[in-house]
Amino acid sequence: MSTEASIPANHGAIGTRPLRIGDVAPDFQARTTKGEMRLSDFRGRWLLFFSHPADFTPVCTSEFMALARAADRFEKLDCALLGLSVDSLYAHLAWLETIQERFGVEIPFPLVEDPSMAVCRAYGMLDLTAQNSATVRATYVIDPEGVIRALVWYPMSVGRSVEELLRLVEALRRSEGNAVMTPEGWTPGCDVVRPVPTTQAALRKAGGAGCWFYNPVPDTGRKRGQ
Repeated sequence: MSTEASIPANHGAIGTRPLRIGDVAPDFQARTTKGEMRLSDFRGRWLLFFSHPADFTPVCTSEFMALARAADRFEKLDCALLGLSVDSLYAHLAWLETIQERFGVEIPFPLVEDPSMAVCRAYGMLDLTAQNSATVRATYVIDPEGVIRALVWYPMSVGRSVEELLRLVEALRRSEGNAVMTPEGWTPGCDVVRPVPTTQAALRKAGGAGCWFYNPVPDTGRKRGQ
């Protein structure tokens, strides 16, 4: 069995530009700590796909333990978790076993190996000329149709907030279809905002607590996790 990640020739960065919101996430096949997988195996549900600089490093360890503890909360949002780094499968297995033995935290989600950096480069996580993965801490929220809905990039020295990633997935789910949008700091149960009117008639009908361009209303739609 090959240890190299496989990416179809017609997938990857769009031309020479990095991936953007609205692009279809490049499919790939690779070995993971849960067996061989394809990204397209996750179609039909939301996916948080994230990379980390290296196994056996402090910030990445803190992120993985926090994500493991929040895994059931992502599951309630019908959102799978999938990690990746350029380390080998055997390094991944040793690291996850050490986390379990030393900290009592079981990592329930798969971790992809990418020693050839094929997936990292297809996603624009690394420059085509990069020789290492020192700057990689990228997160992609991918919808059930396989479309990238959000991208979050952090430097190597700063850990991601799992609470914010949960909030981001919930906000994307809530605003899906554009009937409402989520304002700054939105969490389930808080007010949502209506899209800006695009016709004069709609403008005159706009009401609520705000004005035509900022109209917060109680969220009477989907509840948390729906």
